[in-house]
Amino acid sequence: MTSVLPISVCIIAGEEAHRIGETLEGLVDWVEEIIVVVNEDAQDGTEQIAAKYGAKTFLEPWKGHIGQKNSAAQKANFEWILSLDADEIVSNKLKIEIQNLFSSKNISYDSYCFPRCTMYFDKWIRHGDWYPDRQTRLWRKGTAKWGGTNPHDRLISEKSVGRLKSELMHKSMESTDHQVQKYLSYAEIFAEEKGKEGKKVKMTDLIFRPFIRFMRGYFLRLGFLDGWRGYVIAQMAAYYTFLRYLKAYISQNDLT
Repeated sequence: MTSVLPISVCIIAGEEAHRIGETLEGLVDWVEEIIVVVNEDAQDGTEQIAAKYGAKTFLEPWKGHIGQKNSAAQKANFEWILSLDADEIVSNKLKIEIQNLFSSKNISYDSYCFPRCTMYFDKWIRHGDWYPDRQTRLWRKGTAKWGGTNPHDRLISEKSVGRLKSELMHKSMESTDHQVQKYLSYAEIFAEEKGKEGKKVKMTDLIFRPFIRFMRGYFLRLGFLDGWRGYVIAQMAAYYTFLRYLKAYISQNDLT
């Protein structure tokens, strides 16, 4: 029998009824608690599906990625928190590694990171900007909080972070249309955040940043080893970089 660990899994979700079940199914037999904070605008039954897996569900207005994740973490009742998105799956190897960490009684850090592997057109990507994409997602309650800049949140801890080897599996990009829509949405958020920060965007950002992003992902980080997918990922990353700085430039110069 699998031992249950003193972990509260915290998940934020929008309309994720089509895939959140796979995320939850891999959790129910080894963690004490699952908390799912659902955007109150979701109309596809995400909340009901989460409840079927025994999750504690909460409908809340959208507060941005950072605010929503901190809200979920505040609801945790156990000593450790594992934060996931609705399109992420704890691999069996990562599950075993976490179980071994707790059973060893030698937990040396208050937070842990692990690599995240993303699927793109039915292949797991292990080069370029998308890998190893280490994520700090497991931490002792009260020792860290979500920060960064929306929509690219990150867990902030003042102490050193331990490293696990096994992968978190990420099924993020459902189609090119989904990818483009996601980038458009994120670019709007980026422009808003830049405006709040008072940081000016220059034409040189639009010219050079996309080129640098492509070169880094495709050549320096060996994205070409993922074949045509690696090329598309690098090009889309460059496009996203251009798009978000363009949105910020237009907003800051009242060109709408």
